Amino acid sequence: MKVLHFADLHLDTAFGWAPAAVASGQRQAIRAALRRICEVARVEHVDALTCGGDLYEQERYTADTAEFLVATFADLHPLPVLLAPGNHDWLGPSSIYATARWSPNVYLFTDDHLETFELAPGLTVWGAAHRAPANTDDFLRNFRARTGGLNLGLFHASERSGFPQQPAGKEPHAAFSAYEISAAGLTHALLGHYHAPIDGPDYTYPGNPEPLSFGESGDRGAVLLDFAEDATLTRRRFRVAQSALEVIDVDVSGSASSQDVSDLITSALGGRKGIVRLCLKGEVQPTVSLDLATLRYVTRDLEYAQFDTQGMRTAYDFDAIRDEKTVRGQFVRDVTAASMEEGERQRVLVTGLRALAGRDDLELI
Repeated sequence: MKVLHFADLHLDTAFGWAPAAVASGQRQAIRAALRRICEVARVEHVDALTCGGDLYEQERYTADTAEFLVATFADLHPLPVLLAPGNHDWLGPSSIYATARWSPNVYLFTDDHLETFELAPGLTVWGAAHRAPANTDDFLRNFRARTGGLNLGLFHASERSGFPQQPAGKEPHAAFSAYEISAAGLTHALLGHYHAPIDGPDYTYPGNPEPLSFGESGDRGAVLLDFAEDATLTRRRFRVAQSALEVIDVDVSGSASSQDVSDLITSALGGRKGIVRLCLKGEVQPTVSLDLATLRYVTRDLEYAQFDTQGMRTAYDFDAIRDEKTVRGQFVRDVTAASMEEGERQRVLVTGLRALAGRDDLELI
């Protein structure tokens, strides 16, 4: 039996870090990713397509998105499509799940306790739904599969034993421990929530198919799970993303002009296209005059560039300046003696010294 599993698509994500046109393009990329997942399901002749929640964003979805989902899954008929709502697409009266007119091949798990769907003789899927955006209990607590053969779990939840501390930005939802899966009589759990792909001994997180934030890489997308008659499992991952949100570190140490910085950025990009976050790091000479227009020009071939200059420092010799019997020496002495956070002190010193030098670029971008 072959099941194609995905989760955490997050249709209609805001992409708040991006300009409107870029955000709109990324939302379209997510739709394209779902279509590629469906195409994999067709080509691989799977027995079911499963979604482990966060298919869309409940707070942001549009009627257009609802129609897109209905048509996309209807095109797979008669292939079963099993949906288990998560915390972002929780099942409520106004959700797409409750209001859409789904095709007969779509099965929606609606209870906040595991319920059955017989996919085939000897293969049962036990699924559940989040019926609120938070405070959903462990689906496996006090649960025991009552059928023989293969029993698969399908739900959106936080496996906690592998993560004593939750991954950054991920709140625990329906938290459970991996040992509960076999104890509940389940052969394997098809999960959603963690955006990093994870292949556990008896559970699978596919990861979000299309990147939602910078630095998301790895073999994320859809997972084909092939169960032999003896319940032996083989997994194959399919990358369906067409876009990439790359993070590129650029060491600009020693740069004496904006052209030096520009050349280093160009070299680091290596002809890349698409969307990139550039993290500029290192000490540059006080002579460097860098503005946003310069950075935009050097990255003009990219679809979008985001800049992080928190790692840049201007190589002023503050100790030497502090000993000067000058206005700028007094300025450095006053700032050094003031009570402030070190990062803020650095910014004040650089801004003040540039102002005293009569420069317009008071801070490095």
